[in-house]
Amino acid sequence: MRKTESYPVKGPNSLWQLYKTISFWKVVKNFIVIQVGRYTPFLGVKNRLYRSMLNMKIGQETALAVMVVPDFLYPERITIGRNTIIGYNTTILAHEYLTSEYRLGDVVIGDNAMIGANTTILPGVTIGDGAVVSAATLVNRDVPPGAMVGGNPMQIIYTAEQRKNKQTT
Repeated sequence: MRKTESYPVKGPNSLWQLYKTISFWKVVKNFIVIQVGRYTPFLGVKNRLYRSMLNMKIGQETALAVMVVPDFLYPERITIGRNTIIGYNTTILAHEYLTSEYRLGDVVIGDNAMIGANTTILPGVTIGDGAVVSAATLVNRDVPPGAMVGGNPMQIIYTAEQRKNKQTT
């Protein structure tokens, strides 16, 4: 189950009312910083940029590949543990704007996790320590620590125990 806060809106859809919910200048700044970061091949520079300019929490030795897109509107709601890999072209969302409401939710990715390329992580999910998310997965609910998941909709492929037993046999 995703952990999100819901905010109803009246009138036009919530995205049309975007600048009633967030500052235009914050969006502009975040957009520029993320676009620079998406194309920066220097992992340390990218992490420092995201920590200092976007208030993202990113652990040491974490690698966000080229073209990773953190949430433009609420990047400060993203926490990524240490020694984690986020694969090429992954999108990490902390918001969703719907026709009659918008939702916000923290995204927490644990230590030593691996997120495959072209994955989309929805708001309000936690990906546990040591979890593996296969490429092109829609992460629509929490991922237990050590589990391997994949698909759309996301399914558990192996639990932590099954992965451990598979590696020892």
